[in-house]
Amino acid sequence: MTATRPTVAIAYHSGYGHTAVIAEAVARGAAEAGAEVLSIAVDSITDEQWAQLDAADAIVFGSPTYMGTASGAFHAFAEASSKRWFGDAWLDKVAAGFTNSASKSGDKAGTLGFFQTLAAQHGMNWVNLGLKPGWNSSTGSENDLNRLGFFAGAAASTPADGGADTVHKADIATAEHLGGRVTRHTATLLAGRAAVAV
Repeated sequence: MTATRPTVAIAYHSGYGHTAVIAEAVARGAAEAGAEVLSIAVDSITDEQWAQLDAADAIVFGSPTYMGTASGAFHAFAEASSKRWFGDAWLDKVAAGFTNSASKSGDKAGTLGFFQTLAAQHGMNWVNLGLKPGWNSSTGSENDLNRLGFFAGAAASTPADGGADTVHKADIATAEHLGGRVTRHTATLLAGRAAVAV
């Protein structure tokens, strides 16, 4: 965990493979920006992986949106994280989030809001998407970054009857952007802490 190479952990659940594609894109963006990346599927998380989350500089939460919120598997992980809450294990880490659902909106804002609240309860520092909305004018395109117009995190829309290979390329690129943004913010935070310590 150094200021020059932050460790970014991606803690996610994927029901049918679509959200895993987005998680891979976040990881790719983070790695390209210089992070050491750990990808952790929360429905099979081990004690060793919990320890990796505790040691990471940033944690990016990810889940499909089911019935207006994160999946049951992710909620179980969030509830289990209360053990970390008691000991302030994630205090002042960087946090961000991403989600996917079949509908263009599909109440994805509810899932991102849940992630923000979870991060706030742990005392983490939330990083938003940092992109203007795409595809919202006559000259816009569905291939624009942030084509769905979310701000709190990366959002994707994938057909319910499509496989993981149908995740939209613009949503993948938006997730890559989020991974890079989280890495840069985390590196800046770590560098600042190091400077203050000196």
